[in-house]
Amino acid sequence: MPYFFTSESVSEGHPDKVADQISDALIDNFLAYDPSSKVACETLVTTGQVVLAGEVKSEAYLDVQSIARGVIAKIGYTKSEYMFDSNSCGILSAIHEQSADINQGVERKNPEEQGAGDQGMMFGYATNETENYMPLPLMLAHMLLQELADMRRENSEINYLRPDAKSQVTIQYSDDHKPLRIDTIVISTQHDDFVKPSSNNESDVLKADNEMLAKISSDIIHLLIPRIKSKLDASLQFLFDENITYHINPTGKFVIGGPHGDTGLTGRKIIVDTYGGRGAHGGGAFSGKDPSKVDRSAAYATRHIAKNLVAAGICEQILVQVSYAIGVAEPVGIYVDTYGTAKVNKTDGEIAEIVKNMPEFSLKPYHIEQRFNLRTPIYLETAAYGHMGRKCETVTKTYNKGKKHEKTVTVKLFPWEETNAVDASKKAFGLA
Repeated sequence: MPYFFTSESVSEGHPDKVADQISDALIDNFLAYDPSSKVACETLVTTGQVVLAGEVKSEAYLDVQSIARGVIAKIGYTKSEYMFDSNSCGILSAIHEQSADINQGVERKNPEEQGAGDQGMMFGYATNETENYMPLPLMLAHMLLQELADMRRENSEINYLRPDAKSQVTIQYSDDHKPLRIDTIVISTQHDDFVKPSSNNESDVLKADNEMLAKISSDIIHLLIPRIKSKLDASLQFLFDENITYHINPTGKFVIGGPHGDTGLTGRKIIVDTYGGRGAHGGGAFSGKDPSKVDRSAAYATRHIAKNLVAAGICEQILVQVSYAIGVAEPVGIYVDTYGTAKVNKTDGEIAEIVKNMPEFSLKPYHIEQRFNLRTPIYLETAAYGHMGRKCETVTKTYNKGKKHEKTVTVKLFPWEETNAVDASKKAFGLA
């Protein structure tokens, strides 16, 4: 019997994502000036206020207020009427030195024996149902909000959008797990109060609100959705049929939003950050953590493993788990689940054992950092629209532009998305 699966996404202006982006901007700045920095930085955002807290061991000194304000401005919170404005919000820093007790368990005389920055388990997942090996509902949920943000910045076809937004996509699948159609799309987007009632009479207020909602709904369905379809491969465009159920701002008008409407915290959108509920999640957040924290780095490494194994044809989908003890370099265990889709004559346990012994997939924290060059400033871009399934590309970044300590670096974003271990995977599994 066909079944339904749903994933959600949130925009860069969602309060939790504002917090994630500020935390990761701090990580990038610390690593740009001191690649050995150890950082765990949390951010709280609310009406007119940003609170930074965490632990840092670094030779770099940062103007954290300037960094936070730059992130907030780039997102689009630049008007006082939003009640959260990059120029006027208060910023409180409670960042202090990292615990020596934690640090002694991580650093080693032999760098290769660097211990894991924490205990825990991390998961990577990949599926062949999309070109980027991501679950289709989450890919579409991200696309909707990325395109909506582009339209907000263009300020042409739609000129009333504000930064905060959420999306949700429900896909109907066949018994053999093939997507059949999009069943439901939910979009809630913050907007200007662009239709004013003729009076304060309840009926006039309701009439104005309904006029706004009708305009927003029409623009989403007739302007946003066609732009999404045009960016999809023909093999996926058929999913957008005439029977999709749309819920556009289903609670009514959405003028009060962002950190004024809802307090935001670093690390509260871990399912949005990963696979939209597919596979599994170990529970550890990513943003605000330097790569010695395996919550982050090992999640990237297991995604790399999963993606390369699916791309190599070993299976159609796969979940990879790794677990660590704090201060210990070797993983406690590696687990694999191919959901019965393996194309090689091996059990999941045997697949896990082969992965464990492949140098291309070494899961020691130091090897992960080196393989993906994780001690470079590559994290701000991960903090909205997902850490996985993104485009791997080389970019040049400049920090403190025009100031005394200006620094320019060239980095590779999302290196864990490369399929550079496909040939090695085929060889290891006897497919080459």
